[in-house]
Parts: sequence; C-alpha cells; structure tokens
Amino acid sequence: MLRLLHIDSSARSGHSDEQVHGSHTRRLSTRFVRRWQARRPQDAVMYRDVAAQPPTPVSSAWVHAAFTSPVQREPWMDQVLSQSDHLVDELIDADLIVIGVPMYNFGMPSTLKAWIDNIVRVGRTFGFDRSRTGEPYWPLLAGQGKRMVLLSSRGDYGYEPGERLGASNHVEAGVTVPLRYIGIDRVDRVAIEYDEFNDGRLHASVTAAEAEVDALVDQLVVEMASCKAALSQI
Repeated sequence: MLRLLHIDSSARSGHSDEQVHGSHTRRLSTRFVRRWQARRPQDAVMYRDVAAQPPTPVSSAWVHAAFTSPVQREPWMDQVLSQSDHLVDELIDADLIVIGVPMYNFGMPSTLKAWIDNIVRVGRTFGFDRSRTGEPYWPLLAGQGKRMVLLSSRGDYGYEPGERLGASNHVEAGVTVPLRYIGIDRVDRVAIEYDEFNDGRLHASVTAAEAEVDALVDQLVVEMASCKAALSQI
C-alpha cells in the first residue's frame, strides 16, 4: 500500500469545473487523487486543507521549543509543538505528497508557507550538528522514495524557466527548496496559466494540464509501486 498526502492551499473553496470562481488547483489536485484511487483503490489518502484550517505560524516560543532538546523540554514546549508534530507525522507517513498551490503575487499562499515552516523541523525532518565535519545540516527524509507533485495555477503566462516571467515565479522554488532540504527531491509539476485572461488560451491551458495530470498519475503509479517494492527488500 502507498500513502498519499493531499494538500490544498487555494483560498477559493470550489473547483473551477464546478463553479464560475472555483479553484483551478483544487480541480487538478482532486483529479490527480481520484485517478490515482481508480488505479490503486487500496492506497490510503490523507487530506489537509491549509486554507480552511491554516497551520499556526511559527512564533518565538515555537523556535525556542523546537531548538530545545526533547529530553529538556518543558510541558508548554510540547504543547506549542503539538500541531507541528502532527503535521510532521503526516508527512513522514506519506509516500507521495500532492500539493495544489496557486500563485499569489508571484509566490505561494501564506497558509502553505506556514505548513512548510511547521514541517521543516530540526531533529524531525533535518539534522543539525555544528561539530559535524563538512555540512552541519542533513536531510532526515532522504532515501525513503518520497515524491512530490505540485499542481499550480497562474493568472498571467510565461512563468516557466527561460520564459518572459520565469524569474518572477517563486511558487515552485518556494516549495521545492525547503522540501529538498529535508530530503524530498523528486518533484513533478503541472500548471494552468492565463486565468486572468479567461479566453481560449485559458481553456487550452486547462485541457493540457488535465492531460498532463492523467499521464503523470499513470507514470507515477508504475514508478512508485516499483520503488516501494525495491525499498521493502532493503
């Protein structure tokens, strides 16, 4: 059995194929998961909507608690970290992380950034030892076969590397850099563009993105099942 962690972060609550002002990213992430479940109904899916239930942003107390050794933490520190611990546990349990992430002002929604800040945890998802020879930081989730899929949407167009607005796209890098830091470095991406134009180019982009999602599911079902089987033999 494979385990999926499905995360939505759009402030729009509906799907763009069901509501006029619905979310493109929720549309794509739901399509991905439904197709996956049709191919592999035995797999478990955990769902988290960080827009509807935003994680608590990191605070001074959070930082103090996170960087205190577990054996030295006071009860209030465990309480401060309890939500973060739950989010980290979900991530550790997942084989595939599917994230719907729209572009807001060239970056990700603040609620998804809060999720990232809660799951990048010293001693849980990355290690740190200032006396270690060479790099003092290392990922704790590497070598586990984890994959990530980013399903995005953009109001304008040309945000791919080398295109007219490629340098202004801080969505994919904003998610992939911290997740790679903790050991999740295999990432696939699909995006819808032209949302603000709402013309034939948007419709063509949606159609192309849906086809990419379908093909990606079919590809990953095979690749991840093989990877899981290989890891189980180690």
